[in-house]
Amino acid sequence: MTSRLADAVSPYLRAHATNPVSWYPWGEEAFAAARERDVPVLVSIGYSSCHWCHVMARESFADPDTAALINADFVAIKVDREEHPEVDRAFLAAAAAFTRDLGWPLTVFTTPEGLPFYAGTYWPDEDRGGLPAFRTVLTAASVAWRDRRGEAERIGDGVRSALTDAAATEGGDLPDATALAGVVERILAGEDPAHGGFPSGPAQFPVLPLLRFLLDRDAPDAAHAAARRALSAMRTGDLFDRVDGGLFRYATRRDWSEPHYERMLTDNAQLIDVALDAGDADTAQRVAGFLRDVLQQPSGGFGASQDAESVVDGRSDAGAYYRVDPERRRELTPPAVDDKIVTGWNGLAIAALSRAGVQLNRPELTALAVEAALAVIEDNLPDAHWRRASRDGVPSRAGATPADLGQLATGLLRLALATGEVRYATLALELLESAARLEPDGVLAAIGLPADVGATDGDEPSGDAARAEAELLAWWLGAGDDHRERAAGLVRRRVGAALAGPRAYGTLLRVAAGLRRPPRQIIVVGDPGPLADAARTLPADVLAVVTPAQARAFADAGFDLFADRAEVRQTTAFVCAGFVCRLPVTDPADLV
Repeated sequence: MTSRLADAVSPYLRAHATNPVSWYPWGEEAFAAARERDVPVLVSIGYSSCHWCHVMARESFADPDTAALINADFVAIKVDREEHPEVDRAFLAAAAAFTRDLGWPLTVFTTPEGLPFYAGTYWPDEDRGGLPAFRTVLTAASVAWRDRRGEAERIGDGVRSALTDAAATEGGDLPDATALAGVVERILAGEDPAHGGFPSGPAQFPVLPLLRFLLDRDAPDAAHAAARRALSAMRTGDLFDRVDGGLFRYATRRDWSEPHYERMLTDNAQLIDVALDAGDADTAQRVAGFLRDVLQQPSGGFGASQDAESVVDGRSDAGAYYRVDPERRRELTPPAVDDKIVTGWNGLAIAALSRAGVQLNRPELTALAVEAALAVIEDNLPDAHWRRASRDGVPSRAGATPADLGQLATGLLRLALATGEVRYATLALELLESAARLEPDGVLAAIGLPADVGATDGDEPSGDAARAEAELLAWWLGAGDDHRERAAGLVRRRVGAALAGPRAYGTLLRVAAGLRRPPRQIIVVGDPGPLADAARTLPADVLAVVTPAQARAFADAGFDLFADRAEVRQTTAFVCAGFVCRLPVTDPADLV
């Protein structure tokens, strides 16, 4: 058969293009085919660096007998969760009605109208470990649809209603200092006293958005200390690769051992920010080296992840590459990199590398951020419409999400500060306008499943949080009070959920803290040198080192923080709090 996945941008979908399963990509065409045939839909969701996704692919989707069963009784859809995160969130939330063991590969059975009536994760090819064989599950789902259709449809309607109710946001006022202090106390109560970190059951996840909230400059010393303990545990334990410098996805044990060995751009980009917040320059630079040496693609953008699996001694094994000694490792082929360039994830990397370039005075890190930004702008913006991802210069059919546009906007604003180039900042403001107008995924909307259900900051900033962070930074740069109001409005939408479950809303809570105080802003106008070096030692929300011409360009573009800063006769620093500035400083000693 001719595979519908053969020309997909996603490496994950391409890997399934040779399966005997007659896969469809995500889209209305698949559901139309299911309605025409009057058969249920099998939605299979995974991603390129997922170990158990590979296992299920080898055991079941590559098996002709299993494929024949799927093709006869279902319309099958293969989804890359990294290409369609909103689809993944919706079906992951739906799967919670059927199993407590959520994860990937995610397998969901729906009616032809897309309403889920059964779901699970990995099923083996034979009965094993208390799990039924996948063929048994397929047969049961087919029989349920044929013989108990009314029940399946009632279940699907109930799941849709529950998800719609769950997606309803609980608004409220911005949290005050007392509320934020109470949130911090509740978070700290969940710290592992023996190993550090904030475990979920037996596992340790990096929870990087949460650590950034705990490292906020207004957070108490106890919060800073807990975040640094978690960072130290990650950095010195098995979760960190001492050879390449990258962070693995998570540890299955509370002592940070037995990792899941995939390495994600999201985790490592945010780890740079956490390290900078904690004053750990070495970790920030080691992780930046991993982005450069392992994930960076020829275009300059960063690939989405590196696989967990590798072939050692003729056997494919998750993590085997990382368990050999460094000398042997140099002789082995490293695990594959998913080389698609995800818009928002590159935004996270651009922001972190830009901050590192400024704070550590490492222009080569700023240069990496510039390369990534240019790649994303070149390849992910065809026909004036932002796309979720691209690969080898070819854009995905999937549109960018609100999280993509918010994360990239923050990255471009940070890049504008690092380079002095206002064009990045003006593009960031355009991104924020586009994000406010984005429509939800059309197929999900037709099905009636909410696109933002389950959208939290658990492992990366959600759409609302990412947009709020970018709007707050735009306000700090003097783009106007309306940006502060937009940030506050986005926080208010989710504040009820954030206060009820703060561990899942680290970015939103960090923005809430930032809205409560006047920003610290430092602008150095003139030549880089001793005055700029002294400025780097001071804590600041905004730090820019620009030429007079660049300061003028920012002011002309409407960034009032730079107004009246260009007319200087020698290098001058302007130190401000909430846009109220001290007298200009030209001597580094006076600045410190």
